[in-house]
Amino acid sequence: MPHILLINPNSSEATTAMMVAIASAELPSGYRITGVSAGQGPGMIVNAAELDAAASEVERNWREAGRQSAGAIISAFGDPGIERLRALDARPIAGLCEASMLEAAQGGRRFGVATVTPELAGVIGEKAVQAGVGHLYTGIRLTAGDPRVLAGDPQALEDALAQAVRECVEIDGAEAVVIGGGPLGQAAIALARRFTVPVIAPIPAAVRHVLKALQRQQAA
Repeated sequence: MPHILLINPNSSEATTAMMVAIASAELPSGYRITGVSAGQGPGMIVNAAELDAAASEVERNWREAGRQSAGAIISAFGDPGIERLRALDARPIAGLCEASMLEAAQGGRRFGVATVTPELAGVIGEKAVQAGVGHLYTGIRLTAGDPRVLAGDPQALEDALAQAVRECVEIDGAEAVVIGGGPLGQAAIALARRFTVPVIAPIPAAVRHVLKALQRQQAA
């Protein structure tokens, strides 16, 4: 049975469990997924310095826990360590940011990102360019206040992100909106049901991305 390792670059075990539950719901029969958390660092990454520091923890987790895995998901928006893992071997590695942006941009759709971390806005814009979809990126819309405090209140988080989604669509002209953050996974699932425009939940998008890569490998 092919195994996928979900690597949470944040140190929160509760967040890892939530992410694994969301990812497991996307898996077809015959696949399984388990999760590992960063051994150090913040419970929620909110700035570029924390994102950069997480890359070494991602690589450590892959080396230690990924030996028998067919592929991995880096479950933080910003995809820390993705280049390191891809340089180690040819097994498929999906990042939340890259996978969800590619899905949002399918068919040439213009897309935006709704999220809670203003200090990662520049990194997110750079990721769109790196993924080859920068020309379709309409920009980022942010919630107000401390992202860690907001993430601790599920209903307030969902409502604040809903307003950011509306701004992406109504002000920026986005035809799809990515919810930018692994710890925002449950809110992303809920928001996808609230809008007529596609709202891309990043964890399911990453699962679909890595499954397609694994199926291509099996067919080759």
